[in-house]
Order: sequence, then structure tokens, then C-alpha cells
Amino acid sequence: MQGYLVTFFTQRNREVDGIPIASWIVEKAKKLSVRGATLFSGKEGFGHDGRFHSENYFDNEDAPMQVAMALTKEECDRLMNLLEENKVRIFYTKSGIEFGYTCDA
Repeated sequence: MQGYLVTFFTQRNREVDGIPIASWIVEKAKKLSVRGATLFSGKEGFGHDGRFHSENYFDNEDAPMQVAMALTKEECDRLMNLLEENKVRIFYTKSGIEFGYTCDA
């Protein structure tokens, strides 16, 4: 299949409707029947504003988070429309990919 690898970048403390944005995206993707999504917790990083974010013993709320998923064009359009409708502002990358399974099971 042809589609996109979409990756969203955020921090653990950013929320939508009282839910961390990364978890919110995973939940919504599942409801849209996306085949899968992976949520990553990062050790450290910095954002567009140059501010340092890290996961450490004293402050776990600011940890960097990523959500990645392989999507068809239609799935990607539905997910992006949902983010727009809910006014969720989040940085993402979108790359064209080929995806599928290695064998029939």
C-alpha cells in the first residue's frame, strides 16, 4: 500500500479535553479504525522555541512524546480533519511510504 508515515511531536504535559495530547491522538486514531499507532516517550529534546524538555526524576511532566503511524491517504485526511475540528495545534512530519505485511497469515 502507498501512504504516509505521520509522526506527531509533543510533551507529556500538553492536554486536550484533560487527556495528554499523545494519548488523545492514539485513542482517536483507534476510533478512526487506523491499523496501529505507536506512542514513544523520549528521554530529552528541545522544541521550536529552543526550550529543553526532559524526562527526569524531578520533573516527568515535560517529557517529550511522539506518536507514529502508517496511514493511507484517506486515514491521514480523516485524522488531520479531526485535529483541525478539535483545534489541536501540534507539530508533525508526514513522509510518503510504502507499507504492508511480509507474508499472508
